[in-house]
Amino acid sequence: MMLKSTTRHIRIFTAEVQENEFVPSPDLLTLDVDPDNEFNWPEPTLQKVYRKFDELVDSCSGEDLTEYNLRRIGSDLEYYLRSLLQGGELSYNLNSRVQNYSMGLPQMVYEDQ
Repeated sequence: MMLKSTTRHIRIFTAEVQENEFVPSPDLLTLDVDPDNEFNWPEPTLQKVYRKFDELVDSCSGEDLTEYNLRRIGSDLEYYLRSLLQGGELSYNLNSRVQNYSMGLPQMVYEDQ
């Protein structure tokens, strides 16, 4: 049986993707970051998210893989994304079809003229 955790910007599945289909896997987690493309993703920032995911998964090693543990990892990643946005490492994609600014209003930087 496939378990999953879904937050606004993070989806985690106990599955692997084969031919565009999820195949349940009790030993493998698949991470889908920002499925609605709400943010602009510089590659270094995306790699930070993947490293944080690995860190969170490692912190749960030895525990049973449950929906609760997946939700906890997903929530922790959601908070991490918020910190990246507030720190300026991540920005809203203003051309996204989704513009609800779920992590707070975009910061506008004005330069003196």
